[in-house]
Amino acid sequence: MLEGGHGPGAPDELILNRDARNRVTGVGYFGTQLVLAADDDQTVDAFAIETRRHQGLRSFVGPVATIDRLWSRVREWHRPPTIVRDYQPLYILQRDGLRAPDEVDVRPARLSDAESIAEFSAQMMLGELGYDPRVARSGFVASVRYQIEAGNWWVWMVNGSIRFQCSVGSRSRHTAQIQGVWVPPNERGSGYATLALGSVARRLLATNATLSLYVNDFNTAAIALYERLGFVESGAFATYLFP
Repeated sequence: MLEGGHGPGAPDELILNRDARNRVTGVGYFGTQLVLAADDDQTVDAFAIETRRHQGLRSFVGPVATIDRLWSRVREWHRPPTIVRDYQPLYILQRDGLRAPDEVDVRPARLSDAESIAEFSAQMMLGELGYDPRVARSGFVASVRYQIEAGNWWVWMVNGSIRFQCSVGSRSRHTAQIQGVWVPPNERGSGYATLALGSVARRLLATNATLSLYVNDFNTAAIALYERLGFVESGAFATYLFP
């Protein structure tokens, strides 16, 4: 049985599936993308039916088996994906597993950093996801500003310019998800990402039990960075991207 509702003042919808004993067997977040977690095939099938009500989704994201089954159930009527990332390793970092060098001066981002963060984020999204959020620039920058005000963006500034940035996505009592890891192209190859991400991770692990992230399997440089810092692969996601 599916149940759910909209967040206050927002089009996003969080939907739960319960079994006959009223136990939650799946959670689906329907926003610009569908993020899905499900315990069994029957739950995935229920969410596949629910997906008909959400025709404008930009992507499906979740564990590989879950998302592959979802796609098998909707492909007859859903528009085809433009990009499929069929294996994205999921990494976890424990507090005692961090192998970070000396700290550098990372800090939570400020609103004055928003334009630069938005520009670099757009470059990353264009390269990895195939679309440019700068098409709707005002809305995109506004979302960056909102996340900055929530304390979710981190930067390493040198001489007034961003040398490194990343953000914290979803949080739970179990983990905080790191995303948007970026070093400008002209700053790469000098170990800055190792220094900065290690510093951010140390700060975050002071208040979060673990850290997590997922990465495209072809991004070998990023995988090497995460493993160097002590992240351990513990699963895999898949992402289907739609026009």
